[in-house]
Amino acid sequence: MVATRIVGIGHLDRGDDAIGRLVAARLRDTAPAGTEIVETDGEAGKLIDLFDGADTVIMIDACLSGAKPGTVQRIDAVATPLPRWLGSTSSHAIGLAESVELGRILGRLPGRLIVYAVEAESFTLGAPLSSAVAAALETLPAEVGGDLLPRVA
Repeated sequence: MVATRIVGIGHLDRGDDAIGRLVAARLRDTAPAGTEIVETDGEAGKLIDLFDGADTVIMIDACLSGAKPGTVQRIDAVATPLPRWLGSTSSHAIGLAESVELGRILGRLPGRLIVYAVEAESFTLGAPLSSAVAAALETLPAEVGGDLLPRVA
């Protein structure tokens, strides 16, 4: 059992889709003891399995919600269902939102599940991060790090 698992989701070679994995990579050396860092492409079965064995799971992924590119949305996925648009960028049959909701139905959600959704601009194969998402990459590791601090009851 780990206290916290950080899951960076995306494909490194698809522009802004890389944001989740890049944030996870930046946190790898600074996360406190008891934190596991995982990078994944977002395949639904893998995501659901990553709920198991952790008190807290923090997931970071690109999204297309209609917000300004680079906008970061933080969602408490235990308290509220994820919006369907969060799964719309997946290259698989089901995306993050559907995986979380399936985990909820199956009773497999961790006690705490936080999702950071970063509004993407481009998913072009071989492209770098857009400037807006690159700017979010500079601040998002610190935001996620705030969720790693002990909670005061």
